[in-house]
Amino acid sequence: MAFFSLFSSKKTGEQQVEQAATLERGLEKTREGILKRISRAVVGKSKIDDEVLDSLEEALISSDVGVETTLRVVELVQQRVARDKVLNAAELNRILREEIEALLEENESSIAAMPDTQGNPYVVMVVGVNGAGKTTTIGKLAAQLTADGKKVYIGAADTFRAAAVDQLEVWAARAGATIVKQKMGADPASVAFDTLSSAKANGAHAVLIDTAGRLHNKVGLMNELSKIRSVMRKVIPDAPHEVLLVLDGSTGQNAFQQAKEFSKATEVTALAITKLDGTAKGGVVIGISDQLKIPVKYIGVGEKAGDLQLFDRKKFVATLFAGEQAASRI
Repeated sequence: MAFFSLFSSKKTGEQQVEQAATLERGLEKTREGILKRISRAVVGKSKIDDEVLDSLEEALISSDVGVETTLRVVELVQQRVARDKVLNAAELNRILREEIEALLEENESSIAAMPDTQGNPYVVMVVGVNGAGKTTTIGKLAAQLTADGKKVYIGAADTFRAAAVDQLEVWAARAGATIVKQKMGADPASVAFDTLSSAKANGAHAVLIDTAGRLHNKVGLMNELSKIRSVMRKVIPDAPHEVLLVLDGSTGQNAFQQAKEFSKATEVTALAITKLDGTAKGGVVIGISDQLKIPVKYIGVGEKAGDLQLFDRKKFVATLFAGEQAASRI
């Protein structure tokens, strides 16, 4: 049972339009920043020269794509410009869009390669620093799953923050999911064990395990996450089936640093990048995926449960450059 199968792949035309509009609004500031810089660079130019490519580099870095990924993208674009004799902004944007889409495709395949859970619930261990949107992401996932008719259990294994448990309880009640919790300061692994045991016994489809988001003691974090994994495997041998790292996209390169630290602490298999709405740093999605070779699975572009969207690289890139024709006329 792949995790993708837990979501209904069928959306009405109205839902698809609404989702596309939400994505467009969420990426608006990032899109404007990139396109305006490119447009200013090509005004009055009869060809795409080094000055234009320098402006492209500046545009990508300013949207937090990251230096290494930016240099890689610009080099690929430069090769295409020389080969295809690119002359204007519309052509430049088309090539940029194609190269970024190809870059994201490199880290897409592992998302679909989900294991057969042998009839057990699909277990997702959710990690990330406090404030990244981890608890909210769990709540939104639970809401989407239960809306699709799935039975969902949430494990409140961040036993160090009463606010996290309270927030999960609100989301669980709203979504119709079952929450398993213990007293504050309880062993997080014990909460995970109880959650999986109850979920398995009651025929749940999915289990979402919240974890503490402390990074100040990396050794302690690593030991805690390892213990949670080991204890869960006493109930379901191949759990967790997925380790989802939640990152705050509005923090730009700081999110990239967090991703590197969590990758050292545990084996991260997928990313959820939140809070992309209202920030000009949406390029961080491209940089993190490229540098860490971890697929982006979800992006958060709004407050509602449905605004946590499955990441579609083609739609993401198309939306990011949706204003390319207008930009070429500036």
